[in-house]
Amino acid sequence: MKAVRFHRYGGPEVLQYEDAPDPTRKEGEVLVRVKACALNHLDIWERMGPPRVKVNLPHVSGSDISGVVEALPSGETELEIGNEVIVNPGIGCGRCDKCLSGLDNQCRYYGIIGNEVDGGYAELVSVPRRNVIPKPERMDFTQAASFPLVFLTAYHMLVTKAGLLAGETVLVLGAGSGVGVAAIQIAKAHGANVIATASNDGKLKKAVELGADNVVNRTTQDVVQEVKNYTKGRGADVVVEHVGGATWDRSVKSVAKGGRIVTCGATTSYEAVTDLRYIYSKEITIYGSFMGGAGEMFRVLELFKQRRLRPVVDREYALSEAAEAQLRMEKDEHFGKLVLKV
Repeated sequence: MKAVRFHRYGGPEVLQYEDAPDPTRKEGEVLVRVKACALNHLDIWERMGPPRVKVNLPHVSGSDISGVVEALPSGETELEIGNEVIVNPGIGCGRCDKCLSGLDNQCRYYGIIGNEVDGGYAELVSVPRRNVIPKPERMDFTQAASFPLVFLTAYHMLVTKAGLLAGETVLVLGAGSGVGVAAIQIAKAHGANVIATASNDGKLKKAVELGADNVVNRTTQDVVQEVKNYTKGRGADVVVEHVGGATWDRSVKSVAKGGRIVTCGATTSYEAVTDLRYIYSKEITIYGSFMGGAGEMFRVLELFKQRRLRPVVDREYALSEAAEAQLRMEKDEHFGKLVLKV
């Protein structure tokens, strides 16, 4: 098969479009012929290597996958060869108390397709049967690949962890990112008011089109002050934080008394200084959030079926153009998902 792999860590230039062995299908796995695979920042961290992420080399990235069933495990009664499917990117052991309680993202063996195992920057991928979900008919393959990881992450952050209530105000940092795009829509679908930040007015216009009630240009405006202005000094009830060191201080200062900060990543840096006086005096709750449970994916998918959420695709690339796509992501030029067509 053709695949994009890297044999050493480094910049986009280490990505090679080349012939690679077909994946070996293990017991209980489904072989999927990949039609589309969306990018995530995780792909860049994998390629750059330690200290953030270490993978076995050569490696095939790609966590958000849509495609067609090529081969099935023996005894399969629901899926058929040729079915169009989506791949849920999270893999738990399926046996521990966390997995059996629907908290598989807390499994000690939890991994992500495209990170711990080879992913979708390839013509074929082999994944556990429980990770394969029928693709909604009204979605094309590009749309279907554009939502799993980021919408699952944003749903887990806002609904499961923060317990978002209708009428609350949510501050979404980095509105143009995959998580930002998802968080705006999920917050609106649950009746919240949304303040969104981005680096330029073009992205802010698109955030408004997604439903953001107020927008802030982080390069020309004071985010903390604008949040206070919009909320009449109260602050945001929930802050969706995934940027890390560059935004952490303003996240802490933007949240209301009794509010919640939910963090799922650290795109800029993982070291952040916290003034603890804000935490205890404002009774702020900080939640860590990592992906989401497998069952939550079905609730996200139902929101798409109800047309309360929609995929947002920035640009499509051929599989051989993966390096160009990753470079666009590194430059923060995108709004929504970058998708490789296989």
